[in-house]
Formats: sequence, C-alpha cells, structure tokens
Amino acid sequence: MALKHVGRVTANKRKVVVAYRVIPGDPNHCLVVQTENLSADEHDSLIKAVESAAGQEAYEFAEAMARTYLPDGRNMLAGFSQTGKLNKVPTAAIEMTPNANTNINLAELNKMIAEQQGVTVADLALKDPNGQTVQPATESVEPAVDPLETYSAPQEDNTSSSDVLSDDQLAAQYRSQADALFKEAKKLREQAEELSPTKKRTTKKTETSDA
Repeated sequence: MALKHVGRVTANKRKVVVAYRVIPGDPNHCLVVQTENLSADEHDSLIKAVESAAGQEAYEFAEAMARTYLPDGRNMLAGFSQTGKLNKVPTAAIEMTPNANTNINLAELNKMIAEQQGVTVADLALKDPNGQTVQPATESVEPAVDPLETYSAPQEDNTSSSDVLSDDQLAAQYRSQADALFKEAKKLREQAEELSPTKKRTTKKTETSDA
C-alpha cells in the first residue's frame, strides 16, 4: 500500500515527512520534518497523523498538521515550526518513498504532476477555495543548521567520470520510474482535483472584468 507524504533526503537517506511538496512562491523548495530530530512522543504523533485517513487525503500534509495537536497540547504545524523542526530544502534533494520498493525525486514528481495537469510546478502550490495561493502557516521555516549536511547538487555536467550513465541508460531509468509511479501520480492528481479544481476552472472564478 502506497503512503503519501513520506520520503527521505537523497544524500544521507534520513527519513522525512513532507509538509509542503511545493512552497508557494518558491516551487524549487519544499518544507519537511526530519523524523529523527523528533522526540518519541512527537515522532509517534507525526506518524499517526501521516497514516490517518485525514493525512492521506490531504493535498499537502501541512493541512493535516494544522489540525493535529502534539501530546503536550501544541499545534503540530506551529510547534514544529517554532522549534526549528520544519525545514526548507530543495525539492531536488528529496525523494519520495510511497512504499519499500519505490522512490522518485520530488522535483521530478512535481514536474510530472504539473505536466499531467497542464500547469507549472508553481501552480501546484496549495490554494484556498478562492484560488488564492496559501502561504505556509509558519514564520520560522529556516533551520538553524543545514538539515542536508552532506547534500550536494546533482552533478549533471560531470562527464569525465567513467561511470557516468549514458543518455540511453538515464532514459531507461526514467521510463522505469515513470512506469512504476504512474498509478501513484494518477492517484495524486485525482486527489488534487477533489481538493481543488484545475487552475483553468479557478481562473474562471477570478473577477477580472467589470464591463
């Protein structure tokens, strides 16, 4: 069974829960919670929220976090933000792991979903019923210490190494991942449609003409 919102840092394989797959106004970054940085009580509460029906139905997990409370009574979303446990990282540095046999780079997943919907990655950001972009309900999202530590940007231009994959090999890998995740991406799109109509429909609602 696929589980939404869970992933890991590509460089060091540290597990994360993705609160925002796309940060409004900053489509190349996401907000994540590193599970190993939590206390036992916080960790258990977070995992229960992720696995709950509300968590799995949420378009962005932050929606469920905003309605969940930690054992000490704090709101989960606000509490994690205030204590530096909600971290802003590049989507390219995160890979989603819906099950034990599947992983896909979050930047690639966002791009795939956007292409299927005929919109930009920025358009995938959470919106309210009026079609307005919803800013993250947090103020402190920058970590005190770089949560990636060993993360380094993908070395796309490194052609001197003998073990660099050829274009055909890369294409084969991408096709394999795309095939494996097609059903999951389709399911995500359907859930997104249920939560918020397509952007075309939203645009029609915008009152731009007074004539």
